[in-house]
Amino acid sequence: MPSKRSSLLAKKPANLLLKEVGSGHGLRSVLGPLQLTSLGVGAIVGAGIFVIIGVVAKDKAGAATMLSFVVAGCACAFAALCYAEFASMVPVAGSAYTYAYATLGELFAWIIGWDLLLEYGIGAASVAHGWSHYFVDFLHLLGVYLPAAFTNAPFDFNPASGAFVATGAIIDAPALLISALLTMILVTGIRRSAAFNFFMVVIKLAVVLLVIAIGVFYIDPANWRPFAPYGYSGISLFGNTIMGQHGPGGEPLGVMAGAAIVFYAYIGFDSVSTHAEEARNPSRDVPIGIIGSLILCTILYIAVAAVLTGMVPYQQIDIDAPIAKAFSQIGLPWVHAVISLGALTGITSVLMVLMLSQPRIMLAMARDGLLPSQFFGAVHPRFRTPWKSTIVTGTAVGLISALLPLRMLAELVNIGTLLAFVIVCAAVLIMRRTEPGMPRPFRCPLVPLVPILGIAFCLLLMFSLPVENWLRLIIWLLLGFAIYFSYGRQHSALARMRADNTSMPAPS
Repeated sequence: MPSKRSSLLAKKPANLLLKEVGSGHGLRSVLGPLQLTSLGVGAIVGAGIFVIIGVVAKDKAGAATMLSFVVAGCACAFAALCYAEFASMVPVAGSAYTYAYATLGELFAWIIGWDLLLEYGIGAASVAHGWSHYFVDFLHLLGVYLPAAFTNAPFDFNPASGAFVATGAIIDAPALLISALLTMILVTGIRRSAAFNFFMVVIKLAVVLLVIAIGVFYIDPANWRPFAPYGYSGISLFGNTIMGQHGPGGEPLGVMAGAAIVFYAYIGFDSVSTHAEEARNPSRDVPIGIIGSLILCTILYIAVAAVLTGMVPYQQIDIDAPIAKAFSQIGLPWVHAVISLGALTGITSVLMVLMLSQPRIMLAMARDGLLPSQFFGAVHPRFRTPWKSTIVTGTAVGLISALLPLRMLAELVNIGTLLAFVIVCAAVLIMRRTEPGMPRPFRCPLVPLVPILGIAFCLLLMFSLPVENWLRLIIWLLLGFAIYFSYGRQHSALARMRADNTSMPAPS
């Protein structure tokens, strides 16, 4: 009988992971490299390029926002190479949760799985909230005005006073409706979902390329001087600046401080790995999707940052709609409508991919018995999608985005994702030692250097986030531990297998 400690750290053998794919209970394998890359681009290009870029350029880095994107992109690139190796080795739904189970053990797998639920769920709610505001703004351009009582959450949080305040609204109806619409699309099948996402990706990429193509003719190099008005550092520890300039509230300023914020713009490339089981040739196509989408989006981010800061002095950038307002300031107001449409489309695809990914994490955890398998592990007999988990995800995202203020939710996303990246990078180092002979169709280059750099970069960005983020993460993890020790550990399929010395039961 295995000890309690060993059962907590029990690892799921890779052969059992691969067995699940061919068990007949898996998902439909229909995605190719182009569809996977578009899923990655769909998850990445959204609020980051249309909103976050303005906040960082004006308040943190100036024209050096281009370098902030490079730093954040490097952190993601190291993690992406590690993700690609695992996705080619173990093409099973679950992403970092599955990789942690195979390398670090069940307890760590639960931690990262619970953390991923936070990333995708809260991230989707935040994006739905942003989608609502862009939708209302787009309707204003058409002369349509919705009642204010149905376009916002009923209360908000004022960080200056630390108190909740009433907004006078009843519910954010557009956020609720877009969540419901996307849930219906996602339930009906991955092929239809991927096709819908590809259509939206084409539109928003066309808009981004239009911004770059037109904006480059209005760049004034004088706007890039000084290039880094707040310096090149801005490193902090739990929100306290230890290197570089800081703002009036003690918050760090500079390129590194900007990188910690623009990291939000890269969240989503890891969602490609959650669809490894639905790829036609996962050992080839998933690494292409992960790395291809990251490279493409990094180039676009740097180009847009260069155009924005070249068109408008960083002090004059509008943080709510930076790109659209920049074109209005140079005398091209007609571009505002085009950019608003592109932003709306871009955010829709981000929301869809996040809502597409979370049910697959639930599916993987349910297969292992850590969540109720009859519910969260149910795959629709016709559509071959985790339909019950998808409906739960859509309901939760819709209600949270419609009723809760954005400030309570958005800050949790970065720290949760960075923690997932740290674990994946560490898992590559461990797997190279424990399973050196396992086939690796894609091998992360320069091991152990790349995984170590990935861990270092991600930890640096994690420590640069405010201390409140750490406190909220700890509360979420404590809640997760309560669920694991009261349910997951008691129903763990791997623990039953070890106790009975039998084979892992087929997923239900």
